[in-house]
Amino acid sequence: MSAFKRRLPGFLVVGIVALAAAFLGEHYGTPVLLLSLLLGLATNFLYEAPGVSLGVDFSATTLLRAGVALLGARISFDALLHFGPFTLFLLALMVVATIMFGTFIARFLGLERDLGTLTGCGVGICGASATVAIAAVSPKNENSERAAAVTIIGITVMSAIAMVAYPLLGHWLGMDDRQLGFFLGSSIHDVAQVVGAGYSVSPETGDDATLIKLIRVAMLAPIVFALGTFYSRKGVTKGKPGFAVPGFLWIFIVLMTVNSLGHIPPMLQSNIQLLSSSFLIAAIAAIGLRTQPSKLRGISKPLLILIALETLFIGLVSALLALWV
Repeated sequence: MSAFKRRLPGFLVVGIVALAAAFLGEHYGTPVLLLSLLLGLATNFLYEAPGVSLGVDFSATTLLRAGVALLGARISFDALLHFGPFTLFLLALMVVATIMFGTFIARFLGLERDLGTLTGCGVGICGASATVAIAAVSPKNENSERAAAVTIIGITVMSAIAMVAYPLLGHWLGMDDRQLGFFLGSSIHDVAQVVGAGYSVSPETGDDATLIKLIRVAMLAPIVFALGTFYSRKGVTKGKPGFAVPGFLWIFIVLMTVNSLGHIPPMLQSNIQLLSSSFLIAAIAAIGLRTQPSKLRGISKPLLILIALETLFIGLVSALLALWV
């Protein structure tokens, strides 16, 4: 209780910022995660107020992991098997290729490879949620949190553009509803934008796009584990050799398994998803509160260019696969 009291001022600040973002997002149709980050950046002076930093730091770390862990309740193995093993293989290959592309191109833009891996995971898997999950196991330095903030902004903007442009592009390329579902689900970064783009075409396209997107989300667990093990063996992250699997990753896997067995009632699943979204909104607000906007300038331009290149890469590969498969 004493620890909670010490963190309470920070919790209140984070809660107010998160609620403001949720209100504005609901009333103006703007991505809530982006608004949460921007409002946090705009009010970052509150982080220096007495007693605020403890609650903000807790929200940016523990709430972040809790929000990612609860994402497992929205995924089932049935969704993964709906399109067949060949499609699953292609999606996995595409996600890995996007991560490798980002890691490779980052060096040409004067960025660290770790930042290329971070943005590649955000673009390839599930946008802001993947970004914060990968950041939790990535090497920490003076640029890591600022890079995560810029990545969330860039991915959200690119995803919003894709939500509008990709359905038109798919029709121009002559895709049918099934092909469009694959294209939209495999290329757009955030789940909400995939749903918006898919159902704007047809119910069938929306269903397929959502399932394809959830397959990409399901790849979050193995990729977090693989990267955590890799960084641990390189000695660039704290922890024992061999990488102890984070608790939030185990919860993600357990919830995905329980949901696949049909043991999570729809009402409980809806509540878990709401709780997950709330935690992520609060965590990203806390990241914004801890970040100095003036310090974003040095890495913003090359990092945003990298995200744009990764978006073009996965969009092109997705379109080719949709037309071919």
